[in-house]
Amino acid sequence: MNKEQGKRFTQLYEAHKEELVEFYRSAIRIPSFSNQEKPLAELIVSKMKELGYDEAYIDPTGNAVGRVGDGPEIIHFDGHMDVVGVPDAELWVSPPFEANIVDGMVYGRGSVDMKGGLSAAIYAAALAKKAGLLDGKTVYVTGTVCEEYCDGVCLEHFYKDSGVKPDYCVICEPSNNVITLGHTGKVQVLITTHGVSAHGSAPEKGINAVYEMAEIITRVDELNRRLSRTDGGGTVVLSQISCKSASVNAVPNECSIYLDRRLRLEETTEQVRKEMDELIAGKRASWASGDLHFDSWTGEKLDYVPIHDPWKTDVNHPLIQAGNRAYTAAFGCAPQEYDFWDFSTNAVVPVPMGVTCIGFGPGVYKLAHMRDECCDPRQVQEACSFYTHLIEEL
Repeated sequence: MNKEQGKRFTQLYEAHKEELVEFYRSAIRIPSFSNQEKPLAELIVSKMKELGYDEAYIDPTGNAVGRVGDGPEIIHFDGHMDVVGVPDAELWVSPPFEANIVDGMVYGRGSVDMKGGLSAAIYAAALAKKAGLLDGKTVYVTGTVCEEYCDGVCLEHFYKDSGVKPDYCVICEPSNNVITLGHTGKVQVLITTHGVSAHGSAPEKGINAVYEMAEIITRVDELNRRLSRTDGGGTVVLSQISCKSASVNAVPNECSIYLDRRLRLEETTEQVRKEMDELIAGKRASWASGDLHFDSWTGEKLDYVPIHDPWKTDVNHPLIQAGNRAYTAAFGCAPQEYDFWDFSTNAVVPVPMGVTCIGFGPGVYKLAHMRDECCDPRQVQEACSFYTHLIEEL
């Protein structure tokens, strides 16, 4: 920024930072569960228009989309609107959809995951426009749907419908305001054993699919132990189990387990395919990708294939260097560390497209999905400052 732009940005930031926190809290007050994001999408689009976006709309999938600028370089900030459920609301320090401030922290479902980062990005793009920082640039901000169920599918639809392919993508998931270089991969698998039905009084005439699965389950546990012994190794967990039988008086003819396999760097999805073959070897069993199918709140079909390699952006990449400069401008010092997420995000779509990504957002991510989820609102303000400086530096 030149001196005049810097002065203008400081004035704008100071004028809007409390308003940003109030918008963040208003977003938390909307219980935007997956497939129920419409009220929040409408709030976001209304705020974008109020802030002077050049374009703001809800796309066919139900994503809230905003654009400022019309230059050839495209920068995309993404944050999902949906939140997970709250089965224990009565046990929270503060009701999960009131966004109360307790001891300086904003409490509520979505306060960390991830309405802070999304709110900060919405304001950052507007401040960049008002401060005159968009020369040669276009900035998109998306509030996306159903991320909690199907990472990235919302962005597949956004990129396809809009024709946008960004040069850079910032995933605004919580990182405690630390520049995050990448995240683990993920493969979700459905293993099914196949038995033969028989009457419960004559089990010898059938083949029990649950018993067929028993050894496979032991193998899953052994695989996880083997992976965890490797420095930087991944994990595998059995997350669901079910069986089918003609009745409670019959030998089960089918049993299924759902596996969640997380991949660290240097691991590949091809490696996981070999592991799955080994798990079912010698058993009456088969495995397949644990594909999921949902409808967004607009009725758009979301088909999720959960097979993603891990990724990491090199620290010498121009995006990271721009991030370093933006961090210094926002926080008054150079970044002391980088992070690497152990969970998956919407980046699983832009990264394979060749779009360079980083993560950055307010909140301690280990508080996501937990009781008493809470975030320091000052981190939301600081993230807004970082995002604005990043737009300027790219």
